[in-house]
Amino acid sequence: MSVDQRVQPLDRNSEAAECAELIVTSEPWLTLQLSRETALAVLTDPAKEVDVIRDANGVAGFVVIDMRGLLRGYVQILCVRPDCRRQGLGSALLRWAEERIFRDSPNVFICVSSFNPGARRLYERLGFALVGTLRELLVAGHDELLLRKTKGTWEAFGKTSA
Repeated sequence: MSVDQRVQPLDRNSEAAECAELIVTSEPWLTLQLSRETALAVLTDPAKEVDVIRDANGVAGFVVIDMRGLLRGYVQILCVRPDCRRQGLGSALLRWAEERIFRDSPNVFICVSSFNPGARRLYERLGFALVGTLRELLVAGHDELLLRKTKGTWEAFGKTSA
């Protein structure tokens, strides 16, 4: 089944619970033991940007972006419904997020769990590079790998965006 890859804002009132369910029933969040309540809190946080790709069955995939703080341009969650995987939706969502973030930041950050080599390969194929390892940040026995895709320094970005 082909999915229309238009990215649109999440309808937080009618779709947040559906997205939270996708998170808590799939990896890496099962291993990371993310609760439904925490997932829902992230998805309904007005400070976060949540955008989706929909199909006839609802949300096919979504991305959560945080544009605050030192890691401004952090892709907090990238999730694709299991029956929609391997159709390019994760790549489409990440490319869309990059375009959005690069308007306001020279950097896009994303973490990938050490036990998720497939996601790491995807991110590296899309130009992300490892910048650090956060040892046992979320759960014992697993690290989070911080990846970055950059267009340069904040200093240079400030000069071109001024």
